[in-house]
Amino acid sequence: MAKIGFIGLGHMGNPMARNLVKAHHEVHVFDLDRAAIETAVRGGCIGAYSLLEVASDKDFIITMLPAGKHVRSVLLGENGLLEQLKEPGFFIDCSTIDLTTTQDVHEAATFKGHGILDAPVSGGVAGAEKATLTFMVGGLHDAFIKAQPILASMGKNVFHAGAATHGQVAKMCNNLMLGIHMIGTSEAFILAEKLGLAASTLYEIASASSGQSWTLSRYCPAPVLPDTPACNGYKAGFAAAMMLKDLNLAIEAARNNDTTLPLTEKAGDLYDDFCRDSGALDFSAIIEFLKVR
Repeated sequence: MAKIGFIGLGHMGNPMARNLVKAHHEVHVFDLDRAAIETAVRGGCIGAYSLLEVASDKDFIITMLPAGKHVRSVLLGENGLLEQLKEPGFFIDCSTIDLTTTQDVHEAATFKGHGILDAPVSGGVAGAEKATLTFMVGGLHDAFIKAQPILASMGKNVFHAGAATHGQVAKMCNNLMLGIHMIGTSEAFILAEKLGLAASTLYEIASASSGQSWTLSRYCPAPVLPDTPACNGYKAGFAAAMMLKDLNLAIEAARNNDTTLPLTEKAGDLYDDFCRDSGALDFSAIIEFLKVR
């Protein structure tokens, strides 16, 4: 059993923390939202009410935060944990953030003698709740081996992507494919509808043909699969605003490295327009936006 501090109890973080409890770890949690702490406590976690309290004397400190600025504040800020902790800690950042912040955190943590991994996830809220997430981990191999059992308590697949930041690189590359695939899949169903082909028929045929993809077979944007957002009013499993964030991270990284991503940039433009009114919906709801363009 490990003693774990968990910071960030949003739609993903809260079930992840509770799954660590189910795996018999002692989990202390902190979030600025007291109601989120209370939800986690009902799931067996132990509430903490300051960053230093949640992180002190823990085997692992996991952060699951919305953006790079939040990770900087928690870890690198004037009162950040890398400065406050008196003894070396072991940090696992599961946030999906920019590469510059990730690199800065790795360098600062290493300089202070802390262990550090970047370990963003794929799988959405459903994966967080079911402990079937995929972790893409960047950092030293020895650190990965040490953290692997902890990550396996929250996910089904745990990959060592390589050196520092490579977890974030894998995540942004995966999600740029996902964003593009969802738009292409949506356009196919829109055209089929216009030409009189039933969505269920296209789904059956494409699933057995070269158009098959995870987006089609597991997360179809047309309402043909039970238990998908398309059959639940597009309630977010993975919000469109989060997809836009990930696409923008990929575009930023490409531009900083003299690379152009024309399809990713077009997908980003479409999600940007969609999110002006509907960012809280699931990203597969882009199909409804594309129908009226």
